[in-house]
Amino acid sequence: MSPVRVRQHVNPLSQKYQHAIALPDWSKIYANPTQPLHLDIGCARGRFLYQLAPLEPHWNFLGLEIRQPLVDEANQWRDRDELTNLHYLFGNANVSIEAILRSLPPKVLKRVSIQFPDPWFKKRHQKRRIVQPQLVCDLADYLVSGSEVFLQSDIEEVAIEMCDRFTESPNFQRTTDEWLPENPLPVPTEREIATQNKGQPVYRALFERR
Repeated sequence: MSPVRVRQHVNPLSQKYQHAIALPDWSKIYANPTQPLHLDIGCARGRFLYQLAPLEPHWNFLGLEIRQPLVDEANQWRDRDELTNLHYLFGNANVSIEAILRSLPPKVLKRVSIQFPDPWFKKRHQKRRIVQPQLVCDLADYLVSGSEVFLQSDIEEVAIEMCDRFTESPNFQRTTDEWLPENPLPVPTEREIATQNKGQPVYRALFERR
């Protein structure tokens, strides 16, 4: 199955991405919908979760991505391998995250990852960045105490801003003030591998829900 070609960046503020999305019946998606859930926001092609799901069968995994062709392709891979603890969903996190979380079984959200999000370098475009105060508030409402939020980027400015957003919330505590030297998860992303192969740094942080 050849990878589909899609634009690398899409504007999440465009009208096309402001609509509510149709949410699935989770009991028809996951073999056991009450298992702990790991949500990967901005999952791109979804290879990270695709590799992680078989390693942690007692977790469910949900990838959220704004580019629908990537979601369709990822779910084809999921179906081919019959991974009943994995699903990919098309949607704009800054529009749909609260509705998605509200639709889940109660108290299942235990881990969130946001990895190498679009940096949107230009000042006038930074409002397009995925980690906004409302996103942090929505995650705080649905993450149970002790849950984890893992952040990483190869752009230090973006990593610092993401950390600042979560630090500003009284609901989250950073596990260490220093960047994490290693990824605490057992699978790296494709971008993480490519960055490290170039000898460039990756800026990582882990937050816990108080």
